[in-house]
Amino acid sequence: MRNIKYFLQFILVIIFFFIFKILGIKLASNLSGKIFQIIGPIFRSKKLIYSNIKKAFPNINQNELKEIYISMWNNYGRVFAEYIFIKKFRHDQLNDNIIVNGGEILENIKLNKQRVVFISGHFSNFELMAMQIEKMGIQVAAIYRPLNNIFLNKIMEKIRRDHICKFQIKKGIGGTKELVKLIKNGFSTALMIDQRVSEGIHSNFFNEKASTTTIPAQLVKKYRIPVVPIFIERFDGIKFRMTVNKPINFEESKSIEEITNELNKLLENMILKKPNHWIWSHNRWK
Repeated sequence: MRNIKYFLQFILVIIFFFIFKILGIKLASNLSGKIFQIIGPIFRSKKLIYSNIKKAFPNINQNELKEIYISMWNNYGRVFAEYIFIKKFRHDQLNDNIIVNGGEILENIKLNKQRVVFISGHFSNFELMAMQIEKMGIQVAAIYRPLNNIFLNKIMEKIRRDHICKFQIKKGIGGTKELVKLIKNGFSTALMIDQRVSEGIHSNFFNEKASTTTIPAQLVKKYRIPVVPIFIERFDGIKFRMTVNKPINFEESKSIEEITNELNKLLENMILKKPNHWIWSHNRWK
């Protein structure tokens, strides 16, 4: 029964992608954003999302709460439509739509063949991070969580491998072994640190404990490599600004828990800067 539901979802997505391709990126992104504003609440609890937002903004008023809620779904829909145009972003047909602040930091990492851990969260079109890093000529492997829908996951994995980042590392033991080999061969790592994970630790996040990945902290401790935070924000519809921050070198005495707490604090600051383009719909504090 579940596979039937997944297959129907797959067919629906293919139809939407076909329509979006005909419409072009600007119109498709706008339309998909509006559609998700309508259908998004059907699939995710409004009560949960409001509760999550209030964890970060305890004194928020109802109008501001609603604005973040609507903007989040709009951005979610835009990202969905933009997957079909990732190839154009990759091959410079939409290159002018991405502004990179701190490009010299990426250039130095490339020239020095430095291994780093790039971190970010699910902001704006988060897929552009690994894509832009690889386009700069940096050897990078991106860690991802497979979709539950086995039919859609095949499409997404192909899009990611072909147009976002060639080296895709699936979360899990097998993926970790592959990642270690790549790191030993000089590769950097890119991942989103805001997903709830069962194998993580309960780390401070907006004054509450949230299940958080320790992968960046483990890599820092094991290989003595720095962390490079990246923030992506959307503006003017389908344009993006990617801000690359200076590498952070943690003291050897820092524990995995301490490093993870500090990275969560960086993530908090990014969210506070652009709360309407972060995905609030996941129960990260469960």
